[in-house]
Amino acid sequence: MKPELRYLRDAATSLAASWFTLCGFSVAIPIEPTVYDLLVVMPEGIKRVQVKTTTCYSKDGWTVVVGRRSLTIYIIPSRIIAGRVGILLHTYTKYIVGSAAGLMAPRPAVA
Repeated sequence: MKPELRYLRDAATSLAASWFTLCGFSVAIPIEPTVYDLLVVMPEGIKRVQVKTTTCYSKDGWTVVVGRRSLTIYIIPSRIIAGRVGILLHTYTKYIVGSAAGLMAPRPAVA
């Protein structure tokens, strides 16, 4: 078995839920389609979270359409995006909270 980036989109919600859980927050995944992917219980209340991945790299940087290979994790409040349907991630570096790159690293076989 080997992780492959082509499955990033399928794994994104689980990766986000794991990250929030590792931060000590309770997470709920809706059982029916809705405008959010997760509910996260935070000190300031329950927050709706949309999870996005990107495969689009332009001359200006990784772009999310509302880093595939960067695997950087951002938490950007919706009020900051302010209704935009496309953003350039390099302008939101202060919202970086981690990286999922370690999940893609090869691991030695278990004997």
